[in-house]
Amino acid sequence: MSIPSLSDIKRAHTRIYPYVVNTPVITSRTINELVDGEVFFKCENLQKVGAVEMRGVANYVFSTRSDLRKNGFATHSSGNHAQAVAKAAALAGVKAYIVMPQDAPPVKIAAVRGYGAELTLCEPNEAARKEACDKIVKETGAIQIHGYDDPIIIAGNATAGKELIEEEPDLDFVLCPVGGGGMAAGTTLITHYVSPSTKVILAEPENVNDAYLSFQSGERQTLPVDHKPTVADGLQISIGELNFEIIKKYADSIETVSEEEIISAMRFVWERMKMVIEPSAAVPVALLLKNKEQFTGKKTGVILVGGNVQVDNLPF
Repeated sequence: MSIPSLSDIKRAHTRIYPYVVNTPVITSRTINELVDGEVFFKCENLQKVGAVEMRGVANYVFSTRSDLRKNGFATHSSGNHAQAVAKAAALAGVKAYIVMPQDAPPVKIAAVRGYGAELTLCEPNEAARKEACDKIVKETGAIQIHGYDDPIIIAGNATAGKELIEEEPDLDFVLCPVGGGGMAAGTTLITHYVSPSTKVILAEPENVNDAYLSFQSGERQTLPVDHKPTVADGLQISIGELNFEIIKKYADSIETVSEEEIISAMRFVWERMKMVIEPSAAVPVALLLKNKEQFTGKKTGVILVGGNVQVDNLPF
């Protein structure tokens, strides 16, 4: 798998334009005063399916020739990627086959069904998800879309950072969460291409800090089976190989935040900014609030990656 070029990202942006939202960039006077700087939030929580994953998946689906996509698309995912595949397949007029763990958030399961996908629930572990998805691909001939470790997904996800930098040039920092790394790699890559003086800081929960450990050691680490859970369920996955290659080369740092800091940041955004964000989106906000002095007097962009929340089971 090769690293996407700037041309790949530009083509992706043109390709997905009819199928995604150019989400707003907003500011908060309260946060600007807290940080004593300028902070700009790219609101991918307002994206179709409520998450940035729609960008990468739309790029994958609509870069696939129509004769090759006739058997539909398949994936396994605990949430936002599953919804994106279901939605993009529906827009393309083909079937989506989605495997989700039984303990996935009910709101995300309901959304996948609502987009018309054929849903299979499995045991909540990576091996069960992969086995179920492989079986479906073999039986149906559907094309499997990987959630994050794919150059086409990375190029599509990079378009969010592209829009942010085009609207607010000369950023000193861009903050983005990192889990599997599809969004983090895309953000890192587009920033390197179009705004190389901007520092990219990736934020990760302490409980699932494989990307942090990978970055520190220079060697890709994977999450242990017995890792502590995190409220940021969308980041509870090992960083991908291509994703880490990009991040290791072009990101400036990866920093971690605690569960308490994530929950506090999420609540802050809900209450003070009147924005619904999911815990994964709160992770870079938590880092911003934790290290305020680092961003004092600076111009900082923050990507709010999603807003899919089980509202009757909030962490605060």
